[in-house]
Amino acid sequence: MEFWTTGAAAPRSTMNLAQSVEANGWDGLAVVDSQNLSGDPYVALAMAATVTERIGLATAVTNSVTRHAAATATAIASVQRVADGRAVLGIGRGDSALAHLGRAPGRVGHFETYLRHLQAYLRGEAVPFDEIDIPMAAAPPVSELGLADAPVESRIAWMAGTDKVPVEVAATGPRVIGIGAVHAERVMFTLGADPDRLRWGIGVARAAREKAGLDPDGVAFGAYINCACHPDIDAARDLVRGGLTTFARFNVMHGRTMGPWSEQAEAALHALRNAYDMNRHTRGDSRQAATLTPEFIDHFAVVGTPDQCIRQLKALAALGLDKLVFGGRLGLSADPNAAKALALLEQEVLPALRS
Repeated sequence: MEFWTTGAAAPRSTMNLAQSVEANGWDGLAVVDSQNLSGDPYVALAMAATVTERIGLATAVTNSVTRHAAATATAIASVQRVADGRAVLGIGRGDSALAHLGRAPGRVGHFETYLRHLQAYLRGEAVPFDEIDIPMAAAPPVSELGLADAPVESRIAWMAGTDKVPVEVAATGPRVIGIGAVHAERVMFTLGADPDRLRWGIGVARAAREKAGLDPDGVAFGAYINCACHPDIDAARDLVRGGLTTFARFNVMHGRTMGPWSEQAEAALHALRNAYDMNRHTRGDSRQAATLTPEFIDHFAVVGTPDQCIRQLKALAALGLDKLVFGGRLGLSADPNAAKALALLEQEVLPALRS
């Protein structure tokens, strides 16, 4: 199993963070893509690639709305070349990036088309002009220029010879899980750390591939989780509280929940949704973070002593997950308990999981 951590996309500080991540045994670093809240992720990843040699570098996650698929493909392929094949493209329907443009997450049908186009570009294949949804009000067809010759399809020719960038879909609901299972190299579940929910997600993904006539074992599975290792359980809970609100909200974003939940967990999710303030997104001192009960945190996150965290993470690996991305970089937290939690994670938990 691979273990990745996350960070903001501040280009210069990402270089320092990437060096620390590599030195402390992580397998990769993923940076956010939220243009109103952070710097450009592709600039940050390219700069991180210049000061590292081993770790993977990814978006966590970009979206299907704020950039055309050709622009996304060329950006991550550029990182791939700088990083000598270490880039990964993480993508979802969008959250804070769209909220700060006054929009909700992208529609599922549009997301599937975007993902199909993105993969075509990354494979060096062509996308027909008539499938590209640039509004006529923004730009008319090139045929109106009366050129002697012009492209007849959309293809990124310079990408020839570049290793294909793997695509990972961040997914919560069954429709997006299915789309990711069919069109991506890996489905990254945002279902929390509950084995029952992850088992449900894997089942949905495998069924979608079978329905599409594909090998159910032909896609990899991973998960975004929140984890804090600390001998004081209340301190551990507080460390994950802010980041946990983000991933938990995905499970009730549109007012309904899917998959296995207890009545208590469903009630906690609805309380979180009703209190959510996007202006304090990811903040541990936010109104939404205050709604999370100790029981829900223990259910949805991985918290506790090193031994407790190791047992929970091994249980996730046993489900068939081959990658975990730990949300909410502890090293960037102002909480006085964060440094100890990060040290325990890097010095005790990760080595035990690799032994």
